[in-house]
Amino acid sequence: MPTAFITGITGQDGAYLSQLLLGKGYRVVGLLRRSASADMVGERLRWLGIIDDVELLDGNMTDLSSLIRLIADTRPDEVYNLAAQSFVAASWHQPILTGNVTGIGATHMLEAVRIAHAGARFYQASSSEMFGKIQATLQNEATPFYPRSPYAVAKLYAHWMTVNYRESFGMHASSGILFNHESPLRGIEFVTRKITDGVARIKLGLASELKLGNLAATRDWGHARDYVQAMWLMLQQASPDDYVVATGRTTSIAEFCRIAFSHAGLNWQDHVVTDAAFMRPAEVDVLQGDPTKARQVLGWSSQTSLEDMAAEMVEADIARHRVRMA
Repeated sequence: MPTAFITGITGQDGAYLSQLLLGKGYRVVGLLRRSASADMVGERLRWLGIIDDVELLDGNMTDLSSLIRLIADTRPDEVYNLAAQSFVAASWHQPILTGNVTGIGATHMLEAVRIAHAGARFYQASSSEMFGKIQATLQNEATPFYPRSPYAVAKLYAHWMTVNYRESFGMHASSGILFNHESPLRGIEFVTRKITDGVARIKLGLASELKLGNLAATRDWGHARDYVQAMWLMLQQASPDDYVVATGRTTSIAEFCRIAFSHAGLNWQDHVVTDAAFMRPAEVDVLQGDPTKARQVLGWSSQTSLEDMAAEMVEADIARHRVRMA
């Protein structure tokens, strides 16, 4: 039975990746950062019905000693570093925390693997936000980076450290440059989930309007359940490498609103208002990935349409609110 060690296991990607790996017969061990809200920590794993099938061990991305101990104790075959302060808007308010967790934390993880169990294969969750002010219409592995937020800068540091450890120490370390990926498990602070939750509230009479920021920004949105498949495939390759993981389709926030509201039989223009409070200090206007390499080398492609994903998210949020109203 192979062992996988996942940081960020209680997040959206960590939960779906755990589900995937358990289905493949893995022992799944996750890093658990203790907090005052520990009773809520495993909600995504509970949603998928796998909370009792994973092992959650105490540690922290800012504490190298805890990571070395955990890697030495579990001796995983594969390490997936998904942990981050991942909300872009918050990174302007907490740039040092974001750098410490998202950037330096990844280096801690690489160093822990190098010291305690160098034979483990390593996956780094890189981000399309690193492209920022885009230098090419379609972004692929050769497109220059131009980060536009503290989060993106931290992710870029982690990305290049992964490349550096691969080249310096011969580690099997790969990065997935994942474009936006969503699901019913997405955090409520992210715009897609904010929209689908807003649709649910309005549909059920709990609200009448939804405040959003830049409706013209466009993103390449896929389903997290599909994207964790690409993570696993990267670590099955004979040689490590970096891959863009995307759908190749870009959609505006306004269009996502139309799709989500339409699923509930609503006109988005009757309910959505723009609020300057939600505008970013430096906007990333367009992101659209070119997943050709992932398709050709990994045999991977996105399987869930944007429309089906939005419908799934709306239905899940309606169900959540109906339970709370009961």
